[in-house]
Amino acid sequence: MSRGPRRLLVAVNPAASFGRNRAVGPAVVERLLQEGHDVAMLREANLELLRRETESAFAQGTDGLVVVGGDGMVSLGVNLVAETGVPLGIVATGTGNDLARGLGLPFDDPAAATDALVDALARPPRVIDAGVIRHGTLRTWFACVVSTGFDAVVNERANRMTRPRGPSRYTLALVRELATFRPRTYTITIDGVRRVQRAMLVSVANNASLGGGMRIVPHAVLDDGLLDVFIVHPLSRAGLVAVFPKVFSGSHTDHPAVEFARGRRILIEAEDIVAYADGERVGILPIEVEVTPGALSVFV
Repeated sequence: MSRGPRRLLVAVNPAASFGRNRAVGPAVVERLLQEGHDVAMLREANLELLRRETESAFAQGTDGLVVVGGDGMVSLGVNLVAETGVPLGIVATGTGNDLARGLGLPFDDPAAATDALVDALARPPRVIDAGVIRHGTLRTWFACVVSTGFDAVVNERANRMTRPRGPSRYTLALVRELATFRPRTYTITIDGVRRVQRAMLVSVANNASLGGGMRIVPHAVLDDGLLDVFIVHPLSRAGLVAVFPKVFSGSHTDHPAVEFARGRRILIEAEDIVAYADGERVGILPIEVEVTPGALSVFV
């Protein structure tokens, strides 16, 4: 079913201006204009300025928001479009690109991702779930994974590192954190059922992967109305090193220290743990995470 021209906002990751993907944003806009769409490109010097500019433009009305970048840009987009009915388009040019992976979009070829976007604009959007995190008085939406524990500590270190570029930065950060990380005591309440336990990490997933294809919950489904809780029970450093490579292929699921649960509302409490959502810092625990079925429309 062919659709007519759309009014589109295209938000471009500021960091892309300095890297190998600096030409992608303008190329996406040029292609969409050639296809007959009405396009406004948003580029700012940093992510906070871009967020404000995109919010302002979005409030004026649009038929779709396209983000050019990685999961940080997806997070920006998800937090604008959730529950609005306005579809999100993704041209993946980032380090992780995990939502693009989960949606079956090209994640390592910007030209193919642009072609896929153009094709998707001619079809009805797909509707998927999103999670909302309540922390204090704030609400943050996510599409992929909330990390609390070893994975969040690794994320925090990786974000402070400037090199290497790409997913290997996450791996290097992980190796460095292994030396000092210890299991933490968590209180986890899943749909009203409370438990206290020690764990290396507790993650809540809407999507299968994080960190550039680490398939932490390979069976996660984006539109099943549920969140998947991933718990790694206490392990020695050697044990964690042994299980870690299996996460990339999703073959860790039968490991005795790995546990999965499912739920709609999850409260996570622990001392001195920072939560990350889709690679972005959320804040110190406790957090409450809840699924909102059908909260996102996406061009795929």
